[in-house]
Amino acid sequence: MSGGRKVDFLVAGVQKGGTSALFEYLRELPDIQMPVVKEAHFFDEEQGVDWSDPDYSAYHALFTADGRLRGEATPIYLYWPNALERIVRYNPAAKIILLFRDPIQRAWSHWKMEYAKRKETEPFAWCIREGRERVATGDPTAPGHHRVFSYVERGFYGAQVERLLALFPREQCLLLRSEELRQEPQATLDTVCRFLGVSPPASAARRTVHAAREIAYPSRLEAEDRALLADLYRKDIARFEALSGLPADEWTRNWP
Repeated sequence: MSGGRKVDFLVAGVQKGGTSALFEYLRELPDIQMPVVKEAHFFDEEQGVDWSDPDYSAYHALFTADGRLRGEATPIYLYWPNALERIVRYNPAAKIILLFRDPIQRAWSHWKMEYAKRKETEPFAWCIREGRERVATGDPTAPGHHRVFSYVERGFYGAQVERLLALFPREQCLLLRSEELRQEPQATLDTVCRFLGVSPPASAARRTVHAAREIAYPSRLEAEDRALLADLYRKDIARFEALSGLPADEWTRNWP
């Protein structure tokens, strides 16, 4: 296991929840050092790391030795099997930042992204029904299964937060809703900076990062799709509210 100064914090989720915007805000702060490219994808690597005795030198090479707080943003970490366990083994004092979005809207946005990238060819309705078998029965380390087709699975926030809090003390975890960053960026950045112990920006203008490509999608988010997902998520979202302390009524009041 290689030594070296460790990364101090990770923006670990969720995908399509505003992590790109947060990454851009944080990389502009003088007291924080982020990698040049978002998503280091170190702790979800299955092929290039011996996790019985990991070598962290490539990970640490993403940073320079300038004394600033080190952080990175890879939103699959919260969801990916064993990633959180690898992180706590690497740095049990690491701080974890998470942004959460309405899981129905997150799933829809996720599908649109993968379809636009041509990694997905099936309509949304099929993907959230029969298509879930691709995740349930496929090789979890194969390209496409957990990484691409997990539209529904990534939205079970309650189960994921329960796993997080079994590994990290609550005071090392900052859980936010993506709407807060979008609607009140300054207040949200102030909260993040207090959590990290750095000075907040003088001003934080609203920004949109990675807007969906304008293409002809073969699907719309239909009422029956929303109803199906609401039924799947309802019990878990109550668990999420209890564990996170975050109200989800802004999401659920619009559910069928």
